Amino acid sequence: MQHPSTASDGPIAGRPGMGRRALLRGLSAASAVPFLSACGARPMPAPGTRGRAALLLPLTGPRSDLGQILRGAASLGGTTVGAGSEIEVLDSGDDAAGAVRAARAAVDGGARMLIGPLFAEQARAVAEVVPRGIPVVALSNDDSLAGGPVFVYGVTPRHSARAVFGYAATRGIAETAMVVPPGAFGQRAVEGAVAVAREVGVSLRAPVTGTDASAVTRALGGSARAIYLPAAGPDLPGLVQAARSAGAQPLGSVQWSSLDLAGRAEFDGAWVAAPDPLRFAPFAQALAAQGLPAGVVTGLVFDGVEMARTLGRVGQQDRKGLLRKEGFRGVLGPYRILPSGLTARGLAVLGVESGGLTLLSSSGV
Repeated sequence: MQHPSTASDGPIAGRPGMGRRALLRGLSAASAVPFLSACGARPMPAPGTRGRAALLLPLTGPRSDLGQILRGAASLGGTTVGAGSEIEVLDSGDDAAGAVRAARAAVDGGARMLIGPLFAEQARAVAEVVPRGIPVVALSNDDSLAGGPVFVYGVTPRHSARAVFGYAATRGIAETAMVVPPGAFGQRAVEGAVAVAREVGVSLRAPVTGTDASAVTRALGGSARAIYLPAAGPDLPGLVQAARSAGAQPLGSVQWSSLDLAGRAEFDGAWVAAPDPLRFAPFAQALAAQGLPAGVVTGLVFDGVEMARTLGRVGQQDRKGLLRKEGFRGVLGPYRILPSGLTARGLAVLGVESGGLTLLSSSGV
């Protein structure tokens, strides 16, 4: 689930209640053909202009299955990845030491840009060893990594909050409550929401930590018109039901894209930040044709590889290239990398209606 930069006030293609599965079926298998053609039909670069980038993935260790899926996403559309190609894939393993070994091998092999690693602790370690001038486009969504050689490329809590709060403001919602689970994710979700609420014209009540209906009651305080529930854990359906019972508008984050909301009546009426299906659905379908599941992280890898390739073919696999004013367009939506090391992203907002999904809006950067 996620969206690009054209605003829309109505359902996708005029079909209300269109679920994620229905959206993929509606685009049909033929939709993947132009998508793959557009990805694969790339003009050959002029001699001497081909750049070199390395993609660092956990190909061994406990999360090697994920690494292999991401490698498949990187090669979608006929992209050649591996030794001697534009995009070399190196095993970062599952820990900081593995990521450092992969980064050093990549640089020794001539890489001018690193895509990855996947995990925050790995990115911190890699930042300490890469030579000056080698950008590290970390796939993590931890904003605290930004700075120095590290650019945070993941879809962060701030991105979700900006999209769904911005849409809520256009619908006349000036105040929202918030409930988060205990732990690091909840803390970062609060930080992201606080950072953007005032910018988009929404007053954020003091967030409440909890996982049951009583947390919703405490957060709403009897008067808030909306409540932001960024986590997508097993307690989420009960929280959404409590919000609806209290007459509050449920708001969701990109984390909800790990759920299949089609056919889930308990989520009816929620507004959810997501990737734009008009770009993401053909990508997901192309992956499915190869027997691979699609998700936000697979989209990040595909977009990161395409970005590195684009910059390499014009000799700009460096900080200046990453910061180009026009930004980039990917399967997760449009984005622009900022001098701070953060990434500005345009996301969509989906409405859950009768167990299906309707595109309510999508934003640019």
